Amino acid sequence: MKKKTHKKQRVAGEPAKQHAEGFPVAPRHDPETDAPPSRAKTKFFFGSSFGVTIALIAANLFVYAPVRHYGFVLYDDLQYVTENANIQGAPLWQGIRWAFTTNRGVPLTWLSFILDLRLFGSGPGPLHVTNVIFHVINSLLLFGVLRRMTAEWKPSAFVAALFAVHPLHVESVAWIAERKDVLSTFFLLLTIWAYSSYTRAPRWHRYLLMVVVFVLGLMAKPMLVTLPFVLILLDIWPLHRLRLERGQAEKWLRLTYEKLPLVALAIVASVVTIVMSGGGGGVESFDTVPLSLRVANASVSCAAYIRDMIWPANLAAFYPYGLLSGWEVAGSVLGLLAVSAFLTWNARRHPYLLVGWLWYLVMLAPVIGLIQSGGQSRADRFTYVPLVGLFIIAAWGIQELAGRWKYRRLALSTAAGILVCGCMIAARRQVQYWENAFTLWQHALDTTTGNYLAHTVLGFALAGDGRLDEGISHYREALSTQPGFAEAHNNLGIALAREGRIDEAISEFQAAVRLAPAAAVTHYDLGFALAEEGRAQEAIPHYSEAVRLDPNYVEAFTKLGDAFLVQDRLNEAIANYTEALRIQPNFAEALDNLGLALANEGKYEEAIVRYNEALRVRPDFAEAHNNLGSALSNQGRYGEAIAHFTEALRIQPDNALARDNLEIVSQKIQGKTK
Repeated sequence: MKKKTHKKQRVAGEPAKQHAEGFPVAPRHDPETDAPPSRAKTKFFFGSSFGVTIALIAANLFVYAPVRHYGFVLYDDLQYVTENANIQGAPLWQGIRWAFTTNRGVPLTWLSFILDLRLFGSGPGPLHVTNVIFHVINSLLLFGVLRRMTAEWKPSAFVAALFAVHPLHVESVAWIAERKDVLSTFFLLLTIWAYSSYTRAPRWHRYLLMVVVFVLGLMAKPMLVTLPFVLILLDIWPLHRLRLERGQAEKWLRLTYEKLPLVALAIVASVVTIVMSGGGGGVESFDTVPLSLRVANASVSCAAYIRDMIWPANLAAFYPYGLLSGWEVAGSVLGLLAVSAFLTWNARRHPYLLVGWLWYLVMLAPVIGLIQSGGQSRADRFTYVPLVGLFIIAAWGIQELAGRWKYRRLALSTAAGILVCGCMIAARRQVQYWENAFTLWQHALDTTTGNYLAHTVLGFALAGDGRLDEGISHYREALSTQPGFAEAHNNLGIALAREGRIDEAISEFQAAVRLAPAAAVTHYDLGFALAEEGRAQEAIPHYSEAVRLDPNYVEAFTKLGDAFLVQDRLNEAIANYTEALRIQPNFAEALDNLGLALANEGKYEEAIVRYNEALRVRPDFAEAHNNLGSALSNQGRYGEAIAHFTEALRIQPDNALARDNLEIVSQKIQGKTK
């Protein structure tokens, strides 16, 4: 009987070796000869992946379920949804055209809002739910992408769980206006998935699919411009198409050349974004935020995000620039350099360390503040994608540190569970601050100092709630901290005007125009206040500047028409009303005022058509009922006129003009009867 012998079987790649320091080395992979580890199929509906899928969904729902009852937070939500006439009630074709032509270059995000509003109405609840749905899908996609590329489900699940429930990500999900974060990340992860499929079997149609998805991501948020560089990092780990060793120059060139179409698209998107944002006043000048301060703040912010990832306390919706000490800047720079040096030194043995670190830095680069958009020093939402790199370092690094420890599985599972549960509780608490503008911005004031934006938005919320004195107090507090903040001057002017203090309001509006001459709204509000004072001639240049700065500013075109109408310049008034209606055909105020201008020309039939169109859009428009009644009475149609005067008074009982008109027409009818 033959003795059985055990032959060594050849396997792809070298076996893992244990080094003296206790770090096992991952098996080398040759992309030319070896089957990549990513060939393992991800089964979302079987085995461990099914359990992870259910757990990720449950964790997300635990954290974000309350947002379905939350409202708007009155910052960016106004421009994006509630006061955006181009998507609120505008014809579909008009909204689509505007989405692709506005200088706020995120057309796919605008289209998603248009679709939501068409399907579910203008309430905030469904908009919040859509954000959460995208975040849940992103969590699952991240798990699937990592599982697909690494063939390791446990660290992939840990990364996805941290992504799903980390408190730093609450801002991107719970803030309606940050739809662009969750939407662009959806396409980013799909791009990586398409890329991993392409690397397995390079075919032109797979590459084309990757390009198309990447373009869609750029259209959701241009922050994805650095994704081509992330794909090169993924070539190093976990795809193992590149090695960090000598003799790889040809492969580096070939794989870099492979990304050039994506790089070209990223460059185009960057240029378009900078040009459009600059034209709309979205990019801060170096006079406002000097380059030296930007560089110093970028270094401190990189370190601060890591600190907040480890200990997410005192998070706020806005972090103002503060004084940076030399020690703080020097410590941040030295710390970042030390980490970079250490991870680079260990990159050949542990490539995921360098890949994760560079993922963090590269994805953070577009929003680190060197090209400053907005007045924040940093923002939690900027970490939505970059933190994935640090999560990768944590997940695979802890797994390797545990090595062959006897209780490795139990210890790692327990620690991961505790950490994820802690993040869930902290994130759920952070979500509660996003319930409305009052809770969010009061929390920002409680956790930061000198927060002029928080004072301004909280003041706006209070003024909108009828608490004008409290609102004015917050505006003045904001200006005591930041005298050059145009938005606070403008909002203070609005509050003063509502109190009847027009002269003081005009002074604040003039200050806002001086500070933000490229902001259309400041010119509009100053023009409005001047017109209210009977100074229509002075208002006209400001309305004209508003429509020059924002050619889609429907309200400014309408008010410019009103100013011309007051001066009896009917042709110019009609031209501006017509332009407003070209932009937004269903703008009731422009329809009503165009009818008034036509009636002043004696064109009563045309005026009646316009009044009826205005009432079709807004049946409770008292002024339109009154104006229609006047036009009908001028045609001798007294019975119809009385009906509209009566309806105007039903809607607006204190409408003196409608009451006088009703009395005049009634007397005419009585005179005819006698």
